[in-house]
Amino acid sequence: MNENKHALLEAYKAGAMTTDEVIAQLDKTDLQEMGFATLDHHRAERVGYPEVIYCEHKTTPQVAAIFKALAVKGHNVLATRISKEAAEAVLNDFPSARYNPLGRTVALYQGIQKETPHKIAIVSAGTSDLNVVEEAYETVLCFGNRVDKIVDVGVAGIHRLFNKLELIREARVIIVVAGMEGALASVLGGLVDKPVIAVPTSVGYGASFNGLSALLTMLNSCASGITVVNIDNGFGAAYAASQINQL
Repeated sequence: MNENKHALLEAYKAGAMTTDEVIAQLDKTDLQEMGFATLDHHRAERVGYPEVIYCEHKTTPQVAAIFKALAVKGHNVLATRISKEAAEAVLNDFPSARYNPLGRTVALYQGIQKETPHKIAIVSAGTSDLNVVEEAYETVLCFGNRVDKIVDVGVAGIHRLFNKLELIREARVIIVVAGMEGALASVLGGLVDKPVIAVPTSVGYGASFNGLSALLTMLNSCASGITVVNIDNGFGAAYAASQINQL
């Protein structure tokens, strides 16, 4: 890959290529073809965050190989929705990596980890939502954010939320994770002056329809300023929250 870049620069010096042509080719040289995956090593420079591995439906050898290829570049590496077997394979190669079995993530921290001056708050309605909370938590940590977790403060015992309200208000952006009827996002949206990203979870009895009820409640919230991601998508909420927090 470095040989290709050297050749491009020599062509530019000789006047055989324009600046735009060199930039376009440099973008291409940062793609790594692996047969089963094409890694985008330029992503961190282009959008601010390196590529993240979504592990579901990938084999253990595929996950391990992708993780290793990304780690070589020196960035932090995050794998989400990882199986226990794949996590063990990654940890065998990278013993210092951080495995969160509840969140189903493995994160490798490389170099100095800079933390944001502002915080993200992750607020969950119940203990049953913790797998999504942990996925969001590990994501915002890996992207260099300070974060507070406030769990089990759903509307069924709303006094618990009020006890934590000042801590929540200190955050620059708030992720709200809730299943059942998903009302926590609407309640909190009327109490804070910060962006709220709502995550419906697939938690609830039969008529919750595996999170569809919470999703529709959040989409139809009467509180202004609420953005909603897909069901159980803690990673997506954390990614968006990190972008807001680091503006």
